[in-house]
Amino acid sequence: MQLIEKAPAKINLGLDSPYHHQDGAEEWNMVMTSVDLADYVDIQTLSTHKRIRVASDSGFLPNDQRNLAFQAAHLLQTKFHINEGVNIRIKKNIPVAAGLGGGSSDAAAVLRGLNQLWSLDLSWQELAELGLQIDSDVPYCVYGRTAHVRGRGERITPLSKLPAAWVVLAKPKVSVSTPSILQQIRYDELDHPDIDALLRAIRNQDIESMCAAMGNALEPLTATRHPEITQLKQQMMKFGADAAQMSGTGPTVFGLCSKQSRAQRVFNGMKGFCREVYLVRPLP
Repeated sequence: MQLIEKAPAKINLGLDSPYHHQDGAEEWNMVMTSVDLADYVDIQTLSTHKRIRVASDSGFLPNDQRNLAFQAAHLLQTKFHINEGVNIRIKKNIPVAAGLGGGSSDAAAVLRGLNQLWSLDLSWQELAELGLQIDSDVPYCVYGRTAHVRGRGERITPLSKLPAAWVVLAKPKVSVSTPSILQQIRYDELDHPDIDALLRAIRNQDIESMCAAMGNALEPLTATRHPEITQLKQQMMKFGADAAQMSGTGPTVFGLCSKQSRAQRVFNGMKGFCREVYLVRPLP
């Protein structure tokens, strides 16, 4: 049996970590949304053996146990004692190590796909809880829609759709190690964004207030290492973005625009500063 799952990129409209747990894991308070830049994950189950194989068209992606899609298949296969193998082929469109959740979204696609192919009948919440064993972004990516994300990443509250907006993504020529950024967190020094104000703005469909309330507490940590991030933000605002911010632990910067014409102008301008630039819409 075989199916293809879409695995969209995510961006963090708001990202805060108020404290960490005794085991060192971060407590998250985030607002996330998905955009129409996506990988496509082809999942085929095989009754002839139990091997899991992953292939992709990206030379930057591991195809072994380090791959989150592999881990997702192995998790379900082991937990539910499945005697079938899986072939996974990933068509990569989301940049790797970019703060856009590409690996987590691929893993979530495998969880959703195998839940269907193996008739496991797991709920979204059950898939999300399993996904937390792989990475903190996987639970959100299981849902793949605008949501308030709390806890270690497993508490997902879907939100109403965003006000009409266009998004320009720009990834500089650097890659960021998420663990190395998280190790730098000093909670008494973080500038915590107002997540409650951001949630109110989304409920009220108020894009001006939404842009004003956006914030990423980890941005200064990454931008100190990679000043390109601040430069890209400044250029996006100069070209007319209503707001600009780093996604996740970076390095991708996104600009939010309420008008398509302005988004096109930002997109055209950013292509002179960055090789990987995308003009996308938030998913409904």
